[in-house]
Order: sequence, then structure tokens, then C-alpha cells
Amino acid sequence: MTEPRKLPLSGRRVVVTRTRDQASDLAARLSAFGAEVVELPVIRISREVSKQALAEVMLELGGYDWLIFTSANGVHNFFGEFFRIFDDIRSLGLVRVACIGDATAKAVTELRLKVECMPRKATAEALAGELIDTGSMDNAKVLVVTGNLNRDTLVMRLVEARAIVDCLQVYKTEQVDLSADPAASRYRSEGADAVLFASSSSAQSFADQRASLGLAAGARKPLYGSIGPQTSETMRKVGLPVDFEAPAPGIDGLVSALMKALP
Repeated sequence: MTEPRKLPLSGRRVVVTRTRDQASDLAARLSAFGAEVVELPVIRISREVSKQALAEVMLELGGYDWLIFTSANGVHNFFGEFFRIFDDIRSLGLVRVACIGDATAKAVTELRLKVECMPRKATAEALAGELIDTGSMDNAKVLVVTGNLNRDTLVMRLVEARAIVDCLQVYKTEQVDLSADPAASRYRSEGADAVLFASSSSAQSFADQRASLGLAAGARKPLYGSIGPQTSETMRKVGLPVDFEAPAPGIDGLVSALMKALP
């Protein structure tokens, strides 16, 4: 009788730091490869938008040249408000869509919208460069959909290129206190083979909670993995090592990098 085939991540314990709503796809992928998944949702994301700012943007919506999304959360929450107000996608007008990252692009294309600008490198700097290279920024009216923790880099670069930029915050990211969480207690006592970070905010929150996430003596010390260059940059800034990084931002790339990095 032949022995059952051993899965690539059999016997490995992997920590996922995404929000509970977003962790399912990554956790399912890891489990399919045999990993034991520990969910430590160090952040939570909720819709938050100023009624006045939303009203002003929606009144001007047909006048924007570019609509820019920096995350899938931005797409979901923006269109949650959009479809509450309008019943026809054509109310967007002739606006062109730009975004950062495969997950964001997927959220856009699921709405049958075309992404006209997306850099290969999933950073705000790269997107700004790609947009400026289109030659369409001079006096262009641009709407950047953001969360409460978005950096100013993209907006500043576009303003320098003479674009007229409006920002609309549609969600907020908050830290989750894990000090009393049973999964966190287990992580502290047993450790893990790897901890995965899929956003800068999750890396920041994890680092901020070092005191409550410190490993006990004898616990397995993990490798730390990043989904892309922007997350890696934040990890280094907050003192977390980047032991591996997805070659292309996305769940598939992160899982592939994890399997290559583990001894």
C-alpha cells in the first residue's frame, strides 16, 4: 500500500494577521497545503465616510478624469456607498480607473470596470509614476479613495504633476487588542513556523503589540513574510525582519514565497 502524499506545509504552523473577514482565502490556501493556521487578526476594518464629503464627491462624480483605489477595501466601501445612491454604474461617467495591486484590480474588474493604470510594483510611488507617465495629469481632476491610514505620497506626487486631487476616506483601520485572545495565548506559548503580513497596518499593529505577543522560552521562533514591497518597508521601519517577500503581491505569491523560505 502506498503512503499518502505529504503536503508541502504538513506539520507547519502559520500565523495569519489579516482581519477575520479577509483571512478566509489565505487560511484556506494554507490549509489546502497542509498547514495548521493560527488566525491573529491584529486589525479591524470598518466603513467610515463623512456624509458631507461623500455628497460633494458624488455631485462632482461625472467630472473626474481618474478614480484611484489603493486597496480592495477602498473599492468595496466606495461602491457600497455608490450603489446606495445610484442604481446604474454609468453614473460614474467616463472616469478612468487606476489602482495598486492584484487584489484591488480584481475588486474593480468584478464590477465589470476596466483598470487602465496599474503598476507592476504595488506601491503608491509606482502608481504615481505610471499615472504621470500617461501624460494626462496636467490639470486633470482626480479622486483618490482612501482609508484613515493612507500615506500622502501618491497625492503629493500627483499635485506636483499639476493634477487637481480630491480625497475621499471610505473606511478606517483600527488595531485589535489581542492580549486576552486565546489564539494569541497559544502563539505566545508555542510559537509558529511563520507569521504572514498582508498589509502595512497589520505589520504596524503586530509590532505595537510586542509586549502581548512575546514568545515564551522554548517557543518556536517564526519567519516573517510580507505580501509586497510596501508592507516590507513598514516591517523594516517597525523593527520586524523581512525573511521572505511575495515575488508578486497577492495570496498566491505569498504562499509560494512561504514554501520556498521554510527549511
